[in-house]
Order: sequence, then C-alpha cells, then structure tokens
Amino acid sequence: MKALCWNGADQLSIETVPDPQLLNAHDAIVKVRLSSTCGSDLHVLGGYLPTMRPGDVLGHEFMGEVVEVGSAVTRRRVGDRVVVCSFISCGHCWYCRNQLFSLCDNGNPNPALPESLWGHAPAGCYGYSHALGGFAGSHAEFIRVPYADQGMFPIPDEVDDLTALFASDAAPSGWMGAELGGVQPGDVVAVWGAGAVGQLAARAAELLGAAEVIVIDGVPERLEQARQVSTHVIDFRTSDVSAELNERTGGRGPDVCIEAVGMVAASPSPPLYGYDQFKQQRRLGTDRPLALREAVFNCRKGGSIFVLGVFGGVVDKFPLGAIMNKGLTLRGAQQHGQRYIPMLLERMARGELQTRHLATHVMPLTKAPHGYDLFKNHKDGCVRAVFEPGR
Repeated sequence: MKALCWNGADQLSIETVPDPQLLNAHDAIVKVRLSSTCGSDLHVLGGYLPTMRPGDVLGHEFMGEVVEVGSAVTRRRVGDRVVVCSFISCGHCWYCRNQLFSLCDNGNPNPALPESLWGHAPAGCYGYSHALGGFAGSHAEFIRVPYADQGMFPIPDEVDDLTALFASDAAPSGWMGAELGGVQPGDVVAVWGAGAVGQLAARAAELLGAAEVIVIDGVPERLEQARQVSTHVIDFRTSDVSAELNERTGGRGPDVCIEAVGMVAASPSPPLYGYDQFKQQRRLGTDRPLALREAVFNCRKGGSIFVLGVFGGVVDKFPLGAIMNKGLTLRGAQQHGQRYIPMLLERMARGELQTRHLATHVMPLTKAPHGYDLFKNHKDGCVRAVFEPGR
C-alpha cells in the first residue's frame, strides 16, 4: 500500500509499505478515508522526537471503514464507518477504568523509552515515534487498530466524514482542555493558539458556559476562523497580549488559561524566543515554552492553566515562582479521547460543534508532502491539510 513516510528531519516521501495485518484477536484493520495533519506532527517532522526511525509512517488523526476484525472484537464489525482515537488504550487497566485513557498501562509496547524521560509511560499513539509505541500512522491506505473495541467509534449518519475526522484528536483534545482546565459558567477563558485544537478548546469553553473566550495567535487565517468561536481575538504580532488581557478582565487576568501551542511556540520580539530557539536547535533544550510562560504570567491569582500543547522534555526559564506565589493550578495531558468522542459525535450530529471549516486543503494522499509544506509554513491560508488515500 501507499503511505507517507518520515525519512529524517523535514524529509517526507510517499512510499510503498507492507499492508497491515491482524496481530492479535483484539485488532481491526481500517481502510483510511480521511487523515489530517496536526500541529504535533510538526514536532516529528522537524526531528524534535529522537525516537523516530526512517521509514516510519506518520499521522494520528483519522477516520475510515472497518474491513477486517479479530475474533475477539465484538462491538465493531466489517463495514462500520468509524472515527479512531489517536491514543491507543486497552480499556481495562486502572487508568482506563478511571477514564485516564492516554495514560493506559497497556497501550504502549515500548514503555522503557518514555519511562527514562518522564518516570512513567503514557499510552501509545499512531505515527508518533517509538517512544509512544512505534505504531504505523494513518497517512496510509490502511491501518491496524489495536484494542479495536475501545478505540473505534461508529459515526452517526448525520455526521459527514470531514466533520467526523476531527473527533479523532482535535475535538477531544480541545474539550479536555476546557473541562479539565476547570471552566465554569461565567469564567473568562484565554486560549493560546488558534489552530484546530485551540479553536475547539475555545468552542468547548463557550459550550461549558464561559462568559468570554479570548484566543491568541499570530496567523491571520487562524485568527479569522477563531473569530467565529471566541468573544475576542488577539494578534500577538501587533498587540501587547498582557495589556489586552488586563484591559478585558479589569486587571485581574483570565480565570482559565489554555495553552494549545506546545514545544515550538513562536514570538516576534521577546528575547527569550531567540534564547529558546538557539537551545532547541542545538539540542541544548528540547522545548520552547513561550506561550506557556505567557499564560502563567497572565492567569489571575488562584486561576487554572491547562497545557494542551505537546511538550517532549525539559524547558528552561520556567516561572515556577509565579505558579506557587499566585496559587495557580497547573494541569496537562495527552487527550483522553475515549472519554469524550461519543459525546462529541452527538454534538456534531446536533450541529453544536462545527469542524469542517478546519480542513482548508483536502488533497490525495500522494500530495501529502506538499500538504505538510503548506501546513507547516502557513502557505495559501492552510489551517489543516487533509489527505484522501482513495483519491
């Protein structure tokens, strides 16, 4: 079959790879109908995750049709149109029973690698390095889905493929950030990052009753889309973010701050950006926490910060003193999609949650290297590139 493979930093190619096979009774094979780029893919693409290997298939946000199931799969059958959670969870361990699905003890067959980095291993993830299981990704014609009864969800007839696609990762990530960030009715919520996850976190905050939602970014196309789901947007290229947040909150600061940027945050001016970039590019530091620092400084006293953006290792110049002295609550997680996807599909079916607009560039899988160039470099107004293997 054809698949998009990583062959080194910023090197992608369409290659012929072996078709996936059922490896145990709980597996399924899905024919991929749509697969999306994601901001966290850029960490892989840029070589920031050292556990990638040449030839690894990329992609983790996808939907498709079930074409084969193992003998122990009872809840899904051949022919089902499904969306698949990007994180792989068994459904039975202590973490899964407590709805902490991205922390599953059994979804990652390579736990030693992340244990050396983080102390414990998270669940596995499609197409996201050997530290998260070494699973083949979704930018391919077919994909093997482990624990199929736990990770695949039938799509309601009212929900089209392009809408359902973002229930795989972006929508549950955004909802988790708002819910676990503690958004309450009447809150002022600030979201750093207006990509798909940031926009859907803003929409989730709105649906959870926030009185005002402020989205911060520097990409015009993202900001234009964010205006549809937020009370106010801030372009950090032309505005003083802290001054605007203080003005809109009477000097108090947002109640909840959601960081949806991650390890490759950008900024036009602060000297810390150059410092972080220098260290990251020379592998002296792993992540650029500019947006997270800004969220910590601007969150109101006693407020809450949730980290949705993916970080891989350690950060420098982190304002721990601000967190302690301001009494902030800091949380973060990879998305617990199995906890949210059924509810999100229902909201999509009722028209409460719109996602089609995120797919600004839909193209055949054979054009995927071009799609990543558009996505990474913000060319031609690209917010998300989506690939159709069957085209």
